[in-house]
Amino acid sequence: MDIENSLWYASTMATIHRVTFNPKILGGKPIIKGTRITVEFVLELLASGMTEREIVKEYPRLTRTDIRQLVDTDSE
Repeated sequence: MDIENSLWYASTMATIHRVTFNPKILGGKPIIKGTRITVEFVLELLASGMTEREIVKEYPRLTRTDIRQLVDTDSE
């Protein structure tokens, strides 16, 4: 991902209430607030075939709403 796309992605992710980024945490990648789970990681889990329910069971700090917002934003 080039810098221009990275900046767009970060600003888009910031509009989701539970997504944040901080240059001091995981190199500034967008993460779910209060975790060290990156947006990219959650999208990769979904792409690998995991369901929302499976992800929430494996990562209980996430909610199904968090995941749905990521998917909705990613598809725009």
